[in-house]
Amino acid sequence: MKEDIHPTWYPNAQVICSCGATYTMGATKESIRTDVCSACHPFFTGEQRIVDSEGQVERFMRRLERREELLETDEKRLTKAQRRRRKRAVAEIVDETETEEAAGVAG
Repeated sequence: MKEDIHPTWYPNAQVICSCGATYTMGATKESIRTDVCSACHPFFTGEQRIVDSEGQVERFMRRLERREELLETDEKRLTKAQRRRRKRAVAEIVDETETEEAAGVAG
């Protein structure tokens, strides 16, 4: 068996959670910091809590707001396009009635 290939084992390593809970257990590091533990995890507590690691929630919210803005502008564009279609349709109807009246007067 090779020597000096295994990491150092710390039988009394401290695990510290962001909620303040601390645990002692064996690990390869002297102290471990974590965001969620069994004392504060939503599955065990029944609470809904958003754990933001590296701004993921904020980034998602920005993307969601941007999407809503784009949908609103698309709706505005769609209504403008519909208005144009209506104006064209009205103009075509008016042209048809004028040509029919002109044909009736001439005929």
